Amino acid sequence: MPTSEISRSWRKQVITSDRGWGFPDFRELWAFRELLFTLTFRDIKVRYKQTAIGILWAVIQPVVSMVVFTLVFGKLAKMPSNGLPYAAFVLAALLPWQLFAKALTQGSMSMVTMGAIMSKTYFPRLIAPLSSVLAGVVDFAIGLVILLGVMAWYSLMPGWQIVLAPLFIALAIAAAFAVSLWLSVINAEYRDVQHALPFLTQIWLILTPVLYPTSVVPQGWHWVFILNPMVSVIEGFRWSLLGGRAPDIEAMTVSVAATLLLLLTGLIYFARYEKSYVDRL
Repeated sequence: MPTSEISRSWRKQVITSDRGWGFPDFRELWAFRELLFTLTFRDIKVRYKQTAIGILWAVIQPVVSMVVFTLVFGKLAKMPSNGLPYAAFVLAALLPWQLFAKALTQGSMSMVTMGAIMSKTYFPRLIAPLSSVLAGVVDFAIGLVILLGVMAWYSLMPGWQIVLAPLFIALAIAAAFAVSLWLSVINAEYRDVQHALPFLTQIWLILTPVLYPTSVVPQGWHWVFILNPMVSVIEGFRWSLLGGRAPDIEAMTVSVAATLLLLLTGLIYFARYEKSYVDRL
């Protein structure tokens, strides 16, 4: 073999660390899109691997939660539900909430769980949290079939606004991805995140109108309440399928702005440290 060919065969690509502030390279992310899809489907398979009932957990979790919340809050506590059957009212909120909560948890832990892979080969680090977040869409789709069945049971027919439902789900995914960008960086340095996440999601659930309508929130706290991006997601998705009062435009604007701010700053923060992740793990 000629010397020039030997030299080329041993040539290595050196990946340097850019310590400046900026966004991730989205062109590079697009070039690795097949890996993104592969890791997303891998996360889906691993989630139910070696389980007795497999994907049926995606049905059991929202159904059992709906039954328990309906009995406790709908029947015993007599929680208002905007004139809707409480089972449909709460399930329409549980589906986007569980999508958000699972995506947030998996995305925040992704850099640690994929640490072994990242130490051996290079790929855009943004793929790790993004694939973990997208994997939850399958569970949501299965739960959506259950919701449509519950709506049929109560003779609830969606109106024209159902075409807007994907927009609210996209906002939930964006919010989970934005927060997971921040937490995945912090978790690479401090493992306290994995212990704090269950507590964080529980508190976040209470501050989100999953079990109650926004009408029960005191008017003086309304401006703080709408800073939670999941408020508009829950109210908007519930309205798009069950009808009723449309989401407040002011709340929607604030939620979208808060999500975009978290996402933009999260991307910059993530790009700042993504090249040094392996050293932190």
